[in-house]
Amino acid sequence: MVKTSFCAMLNLSAKAMIKVENISKTFGDFHALKNVSLEVLTGEKVVVCGPSGSGKSTLIRCINGLERHDEGLIEVADNRLTHTSSSLRAVRSSVGMVFQQFNLFPHLTVKQNLTLGPVRTRKLSQPDADKLAMAYLERVRIPEQADKFPRQLSGGQQQRVAIARSLCMEPQIMLFDEPTSALDPEMINEVLDVMSELAGSGMTMICVTHEMGFAKRVADTMVFMDHGEIVEKAPPEQFFSNPGTERCRDFLSKILAH
Repeated sequence: MVKTSFCAMLNLSAKAMIKVENISKTFGDFHALKNVSLEVLTGEKVVVCGPSGSGKSTLIRCINGLERHDEGLIEVADNRLTHTSSSLRAVRSSVGMVFQQFNLFPHLTVKQNLTLGPVRTRKLSQPDADKLAMAYLERVRIPEQADKFPRQLSGGQQQRVAIARSLCMEPQIMLFDEPTSALDPEMINEVLDVMSELAGSGMTMICVTHEMGFAKRVADTMVFMDHGEIVEKAPPEQFFSNPGTERCRDFLSKILAH
């Protein structure tokens, strides 16, 4: 059965949750992004792939304001990113981000890692934050780890804690920056399963990954980047069966061979 494109099921008035228009970013003499434009609709799942150094991580870090774009326009959940403190707060209140590394506080328990943001930033009471933390630990399937410290967990469990921590801020959008690249092979699927469940729940997502099996299952739109540019953007059925550029065909032939 052919998967129906999410975008095809939406009417033309569907709301754009993320708008990126002609953004550029340089690091010294290195042009990381070159006039990149991308629109992500509410509930859409976008998977971004491409070779190392193609600008994938820089793109999503710019969307979250972790990198300052040099030119162009970024809007997230109707908030224009201008890099004032108020615009950064508005954008980041709508966005959760999961990195390659887990970035958990080693001196705090799992539950304390999850409740820190809701208590300090969202001003939840500690009992309410505890309830929220346990609900999301249930969702990522590790509620029994709540009172352990990160060092007592496997890499896959730590990454699931990192996902739950982002969800505790109740974002409208989730960004994933190669979330399985630091994991041992046997731990990858447990993280991808959680991400697939999250995608199925209707969360708006951008995921930078080379996990093409996951991309085929959950993506509404595939984006291929190279040398700081979006080279190809297509539904997964077209992207994998009939890529439109030689560069994309070459990339897929190498990555799908592994």
